[in-house]
Amino acid sequence: MVQLDARKAGQPITILSKQQLTPQGATAPLKVRRFSLSDDGKLVLLNTNTKKVWRYDTRGDYWVFNRTTQQLSQLGKGRPESSLMFAKFSPDGSKVAYVSEHNLFVENLADHAITQLTQDGTDRLINGTFDWVYEEELDCRDGFRWAPNGQSLAYWQLDATKTRNYLMLNTTDQLYPYTIPVEYPVVGQDPSRARIGVVPVAGGATKWMDIPGDAVQHYLPRMEWSGPSELIVQQLNRRQNESNIILANTATGAAKSIYSETDKAWVDAKDGAVGWNWIEGGKRFVWASEKDGWRHLYAVDRTGKEKLLTP
Repeated sequence: MVQLDARKAGQPITILSKQQLTPQGATAPLKVRRFSLSDDGKLVLLNTNTKKVWRYDTRGDYWVFNRTTQQLSQLGKGRPESSLMFAKFSPDGSKVAYVSEHNLFVENLADHAITQLTQDGTDRLINGTFDWVYEEELDCRDGFRWAPNGQSLAYWQLDATKTRNYLMLNTTDQLYPYTIPVEYPVVGQDPSRARIGVVPVAGGATKWMDIPGDAVQHYLPRMEWSGPSELIVQQLNRRQNESNIILANTATGAAKSIYSETDKAWVDAKDGAVGWNWIEGGKRFVWASEKDGWRHLYAVDRTGKEKLLTP
């Protein structure tokens, strides 16, 4: 793994060598699928041995390389192979949170103690990630976010307990065809119910956000932290022609809509499934809309008042 400075025509700098990527007792280095760095650049999070979930290889194994101590450590020891998803450093780099088998976990990097934050996850009650419909139609995969202070996680929970399996027929991968059950609501059936909660990383009960509207008749495709104790959420109705931007208090769960728009055809989910474009020190966010027939950018404050940025 190397670092290149695009402003200079120098030689690449090696961040991790093959030797450093080779676990103790192994004869070959890890095959890294993706990686990320802690904010201070001292820790490298490595994703390996990945497997597909729906369309993308979003589950696998994770390792952390400490560039100060030169130690390579595997995360999630005791969890099934290739079961970890969307591992992310805490803001201070002291912990890593991840999903495994539909539940959320936090691992302390000092002693690798693991705290299980949710206990109810199944293939039909999904914590911290999404079902087929949310991934395919709304570009949702990574289903949890660290709080800015690193003390809690905000996450989605999808309840697909009432969704039946649709049997897909595979006639190509082996001599005899076989069926693949896929949790999928066909036309006329209800989609999974989504809700958003906040759980302390030390463990404890989840505080669920009291987002208005029938959970079956609405989607929650976007959510991020908008302050130390506040979430910003986009809600779409089932026809996807009405969008509401909601602010939710993570201490009380109280939520209110601050900005809405409708369209005779449809309203898109916010561009990009991760991140929110805040400006002016968090007083306003940038919002793209085609509500007047043309695509414009607006600055929207926390009361919902908008200012046109691109006349």
